[in-house]
Amino acid sequence: MSHKPHSAGLFDRAIVQQALVDAFRKLAPRQQWKNPVMFVVYLGSLLTTVLWLQALGGEGEAPSGFILAVTLWLWFTVLFANFAEAVAEGRSKAQAAFLRSAKRDIAAKKLDEPRYGSNYSKVAGSTLRKGDVVLIEAGDFVPGDGEVIEGVASVDESAITGESAPVIRESGGDFSSVTGGTRVLSDWLVVRIAVNPGEAFLDRMIAMVEGAKRQKTPNEIALTILLVALTLIFLMATVTLLPFSLYAVETAGAGRPITITVLVALLVCLIPTTIGGLLSAIGVAGIGRMMQKNVVATSGRAVEAAGDVDVLLLDKTGTITLGNRQAAAFLPVAGVSEKALADAAQLASLADETPEGRSIVVLAKQKFGLRERDVHALDATFVHFSAQTRMSGVNLGSRQIRKGAADAIRQYVEECGGNFPAEMRKLVDDVARRGSTPLVVAEGRSVLGVIELKDIVKGGIKERFIELRRMGIKTVMITGDNRLTAAAIAAEAGVDDFLAEATPETKLKLIRDYQADGRLVAMTGDGTNDAPALAQADVAVAMNSGTQAAKEAGNMVDLDSNPTKLIEIVETGKQMLMTRGALTTFSLANDVAKYFAIIPAAFAGTYPQLNALNVMHLASPDSAILSAVIFNALIIVALIPLALKGVAYRALGAEQLLRDNLLLYGLGGLVVPFAGIKLIDLMLTQLGLI
Repeated sequence: MSHKPHSAGLFDRAIVQQALVDAFRKLAPRQQWKNPVMFVVYLGSLLTTVLWLQALGGEGEAPSGFILAVTLWLWFTVLFANFAEAVAEGRSKAQAAFLRSAKRDIAAKKLDEPRYGSNYSKVAGSTLRKGDVVLIEAGDFVPGDGEVIEGVASVDESAITGESAPVIRESGGDFSSVTGGTRVLSDWLVVRIAVNPGEAFLDRMIAMVEGAKRQKTPNEIALTILLVALTLIFLMATVTLLPFSLYAVETAGAGRPITITVLVALLVCLIPTTIGGLLSAIGVAGIGRMMQKNVVATSGRAVEAAGDVDVLLLDKTGTITLGNRQAAAFLPVAGVSEKALADAAQLASLADETPEGRSIVVLAKQKFGLRERDVHALDATFVHFSAQTRMSGVNLGSRQIRKGAADAIRQYVEECGGNFPAEMRKLVDDVARRGSTPLVVAEGRSVLGVIELKDIVKGGIKERFIELRRMGIKTVMITGDNRLTAAAIAAEAGVDDFLAEATPETKLKLIRDYQADGRLVAMTGDGTNDAPALAQADVAVAMNSGTQAAKEAGNMVDLDSNPTKLIEIVETGKQMLMTRGALTTFSLANDVAKYFAIIPAAFAGTYPQLNALNVMHLASPDSAILSAVIFNALIIVALIPLALKGVAYRALGAEQLLRDNLLLYGLGGLVVPFAGIKLIDLMLTQLGLI
């Protein structure tokens, strides 16, 4: 069962209340300067405030009520933009608070020597340094990130992952990494601390999910530069309008010049304030959505890179297949009955506690009624599997039964003076072609047959790959299986390509080859042998259950340790880019519509002919200007939920997405302001406010 309190609602009451306070705190100039577009609005608000105070003294350029109304809505525009960013940061801070609850200064048992049984002294966890070795016994909290160097124990990681089920951590494998703040439930562990204080995984997670500390990504920087350039262009154009207006009035001897208040309103309405006010919130919310999926990115760049990925490297086991191969059939050679093969296979698997071994025992029982034997009564000596022999089995007096990989059993049989028949090779190849794994059984120097272990492809995974292909993403399956088995699984799962008999070197080469072709590559990994490839990949998702080396090499960590999460990460990254693109399109189209509202009204006193452009038939110049300023502020409020939640994710190609964006947000950005400004103008007129 999963508990994830960090997935706060879109507008949680506590978050909104704090965001309202933070919106005012962000009015400090050093905060406003971080957003150049909104900084221009901020300066305009200060300027019109001064003009209003001047008008109160009787020397105003326009009626004080009009200047005050424009000034208030300009300040509201700044505050609404601050509020959007504060809400996004508040959601991230709520997630950080959940993580911080797992962080505490834990008493540690620091060992004098790096082995179990040596003397230890109790010290504060905050005093531990990289390389120190500690003993953690049942009931103790892990004082810091580290690697298990001795022992095996069950560990409660619910404070980090939200999952209540304990996990096993042990020395020497891909599950040797422990995280500070987790708790050992049984047995003991000797752990070598891997980081100094303040550098722990939990510290990095907290720092990352704190939205205020987020670094801008390259695409966001590029968009900011574009927005700044547009702002400067409109700023220079607006500044030059005042002398033109003064000159026109002086030359004609009639009319009235444009006021500074109206020029400020014009500038604010024409610069891209909508996307400028929401840009930071979109980025922070993107990281927040990733965290809601229990994925922590160590940099904002990684989240954005996930949206640009076009090659996915996916492990077969646990990602594409269910992970546990199951015995599906007994295939004997000529002269051996299927029951005899099943009997020998079951005997050889009695001490095999792997899922594959247990499935062999169960299949023999189901097909032939062979019940599990009394291990002690058999007086059997079991031969356990090893990476060197690649086989296991049992000795029953003079009987020596072995099961294992085809080449390992062939070598064993030949050493015993037997031979590996051609029929056996054909059986092995047939099983491999079907995408299954052949496990050969032999007794002494006689080969009995093959156990077919079948990988079960996850339901729905083929449809996910079709969606990814539609988005232009290539999927590549990585497996240690032989090419025949890999090809069959790849065809059944629907991936675009596969890498068989994969080694750390071949994974690394594959990533570099794709990157040399200009592709962005994402992959997952959990072992130390995955670290080189993770470090090379553009988006590298390390499993929280994996080794410290893998977590340090990756730029994201999946707290649930679910390899399939990579697909969701890519979708979330693309959703963030889609949201930014959609709102940018809407904002720029928005400005075009506001042009027709405010330009005729602003210059009607100087150039009466411009009234012909008053296509919305707004009541008066003052009403038109104020309506545009009010709409400019309210549209930011209306779009805050979309910026935080993101646009609906759809598995479409880039060209289709562009067309849809232009149609929906481009056309919508043109139409909505016309309707909105006209409606506000009518309300102001009916209420007699203008």
